[in-house]
Amino acid sequence: MNETRDDHVIAVEALLRYLQCRDRVSTAERELVASLTMRFKTFRRGEDLVSENSRPNESCLVLSGFTGREVLLKDGSRQITAIHIPGDFVDLHALLLKLMDHSVVALTEAHAAYVPHAELVRISEAAPHLSRLFWLSTVVDGAIQRAWIACIGRRKPLHHLGHLICELSMRLNAVGLAPRHSFDFPITQSQLADVLGMSLVQVNRTLQALRRTGLIDWKGSTITIHDFDALAELSDFDPTYLNLMNEPR
Repeated sequence: MNETRDDHVIAVEALLRYLQCRDRVSTAERELVASLTMRFKTFRRGEDLVSENSRPNESCLVLSGFTGREVLLKDGSRQITAIHIPGDFVDLHALLLKLMDHSVVALTEAHAAYVPHAELVRISEAAPHLSRLFWLSTVVDGAIQRAWIACIGRRKPLHHLGHLICELSMRLNAVGLAPRHSFDFPITQSQLADVLGMSLVQVNRTLQALRRTGLIDWKGSTITIHDFDALAELSDFDPTYLNLMNEPR
């Protein structure tokens, strides 16, 4: 899909919302972000935004929907190792790593912008502070990955699911998509099983157990947290790893 003015405005605003969660972005830096050239594409559920073993020369910014890092095993099973939301670059690390060792798949319908690596290098060299903020986004991805590994390896299923819901609520709220801890999360139980590393039966049982606590409602695709602090306590959720503090970088 060719770039349109509306697409470009949405992409710039989404990226700036993400960056401004963690530091101030100057007027000159905002203008540099707005100068980025991009192409746009819409994806159906299950389509790859970025393919394993590809050598991308651009990085992908999610504008709508949910996407996931996907690791496929030889037996056909898979693990979703990260969920990306609007405002996230899903493969900024490809600027340096070059060869993708995993895919990024649309977990729902999704819309994305692709920014040429040459453009990212251009604005990073023009504004070292922006370069640090892009670097920070990959560092935060690593912090989230560590938290997910701890959840899969050591947390009980109920606490793992609660931890994921707390994380998504905070990340979405930071970019204006989860007011009052309520948000749309239209993924299937099969996809959720691949995120949590559980069987479908275990996912269903865990969802029912979490509903019985009265701390959340999950009706259709909408999750509403009634008592965030209580859910965080139940799930041993500490948001430090999300690094949502706004401070000089």
